[in-house]
Amino acid sequence: MKHILLALGFILTALSAQAQRGWEAGGWAGVSYYFGDLNTNYDLSMPNMSGGAMARFNFNDRLAVRLAGNYGRLAADDANASNAFERARNLSFRSDVFDLSTAIEFNFLPYNHGSEDEFFTPYVFAGFSVFSFNPEAELDGEWYDLRPLGTEGQFPGEEYYTVQAGLNYGIGIKVDLSYYWSLNFELSARHLFTDYLDDVSTVYPDQGDLRQQRGDIAVELSDRSIVLPEVDNSQIGLPGTQRGNSSNNDSFVFLKAGIFYYFGQLRCPQP
Repeated sequence: MKHILLALGFILTALSAQAQRGWEAGGWAGVSYYFGDLNTNYDLSMPNMSGGAMARFNFNDRLAVRLAGNYGRLAADDANASNAFERARNLSFRSDVFDLSTAIEFNFLPYNHGSEDEFFTPYVFAGFSVFSFNPEAELDGEWYDLRPLGTEGQFPGEEYYTVQAGLNYGIGIKVDLSYYWSLNFELSARHLFTDYLDDVSTVYPDQGDLRQQRGDIAVELSDRSIVLPEVDNSQIGLPGTQRGNSSNNDSFVFLKAGIFYYFGQLRCPQP
């Protein structure tokens, strides 16, 4: 209880300060990376373009709240894996992600636009995100949406939802160019509440049942394994054998460079 009261006291004290109060907004561009069942070794060889816009309200020179809309393409391919089993599994995907996030931001240093001494600061942030995604895979030169195919044996109508939530958090640094303009460089991560960003999570289904329910394309995209001499392929593709790892949800990150405009302190007219 003592710690809660101290934290509330700190927040109320910080919010009561008026320095640097006001809005700023801008846009950013960068790259996006996916981590999950098809990228367990955190391979960074498949960056994709990303971008977005953000508005930030500064309560003072330390605390702010932010709202952002982000887009990124995510992709991975087992062919790049260091693990032989994953290379033999031979799955791949891509997905466009649209993300709406909000977070509380804390500056490590006092930050005031236009100040000669307080013109930059590293910062951290944490909050909540809602995002949409749609994993696809290529077969014979054609791209297919994976969710409707039930590649892990989901019954029709019981597929995973393509609108999900997650936690967003990260670190960054902001630097003034002038009183109004500033640059922000940021690493923004998402810890997701789903393991199906890549359409891979649990086990292989019975191929006969899958063919009957979803068709031949579903079977081909469910099990794309190839023969490798260093892997026992008899353990890949059988009903109930491992296809993914459902104990760890997927994640992704944005690496951002953005420019922001500060609208100045907004004050009520004096009587």
